[in-house]
Amino acid sequence: MIVRLGYVAMSMRVQNASPSKTMTATSFAKLEDREAAIRKLERIASENIHNTLRLLKHNRAYDIQLYRCSSKLIPLFNHELLAGWNPIDVLKDNFAELGAYAKEHSMRISFHPDHFTVLSTPREEVLRNSLLDLDKHASMLEAMGLDLSAKNNIHIGGTYGNKQTALERFIDRFTNLPDRVRLRMTLENDDKTFTALETLETCEKVGAPMVLDIHHHQVNHSGESATELWPRIMHTWDGQTEQHSDRPLPPKIHVSSPKNEKDPRGHADFIEASVLMEFLRSIAAITPRLDVMIEAKKKDEALFKLMEDVRAHPDVRVLTQASFEL
Repeated sequence: MIVRLGYVAMSMRVQNASPSKTMTATSFAKLEDREAAIRKLERIASENIHNTLRLLKHNRAYDIQLYRCSSKLIPLFNHELLAGWNPIDVLKDNFAELGAYAKEHSMRISFHPDHFTVLSTPREEVLRNSLLDLDKHASMLEAMGLDLSAKNNIHIGGTYGNKQTALERFIDRFTNLPDRVRLRMTLENDDKTFTALETLETCEKVGAPMVLDIHHHQVNHSGESATELWPRIMHTWDGQTEQHSDRPLPPKIHVSSPKNEKDPRGHADFIEASVLMEFLRSIAAITPRLDVMIEAKKKDEALFKLMEDVRAHPDVRVLTQASFEL
């Protein structure tokens, strides 16, 4: 099994390269010249995209082909104060440059819309904003020129007092998303409400690939092991292909480690390699390729540390600075 590692949004090594610089709604509202304020937002967004490109160049230097972009690339996008503002057109050249670099170097790009993006909500306002947010993320990937292999990952959401009703709302709304949005979606099990089994069953119903989070599964499960579920999870990726290719798109998992005993759901700075390696060995025989997104506080430093740790395992053959064979 070939395993590629990636990280989320920020680098600990690249200085002054935040892809999430922002302006608050309060600050925007205080600016008397609305057009000047909008131009300022667009300059911030342009800088965020430029810094993302800097991070991709950093990734290339370290053979990292898996990366999750910040969802905060465009400040206040879809905020009620910015009604009628469509920054995608203004930023199209910036996005095109970013996507071209990712394609040239075979990088797998994704987003993880924020926790307030929930399709299971009973509140119309929250639903409306969630639909706008999913459309925004799809639009950014489209502006990058990336095909449907570039995904947006979400959780099923809250239960709102009735888990079955919430799940039914989610399924109905998910299946009615526009194709350009729905076909980019992956679903992930969470650490409090919908388990890996429940998420898997939902993925099978709606035809979406599942991203298994093994840390979430440790703290929220239905009694079954992740290894037991893996053959079915892997099949949810059937038919998915890499960017402009017939080559199968590898399944993706998320990995993090508990912060401490008092906060088992929180994320630690680094990854506990032994837990990940145990899971990888359990699925290696049936999994040709796997992409692993690291959700650790130390970002790319956690990736480099994990690569150091796996080198010590006798059944590991290091392939690049960010990948290995098991």
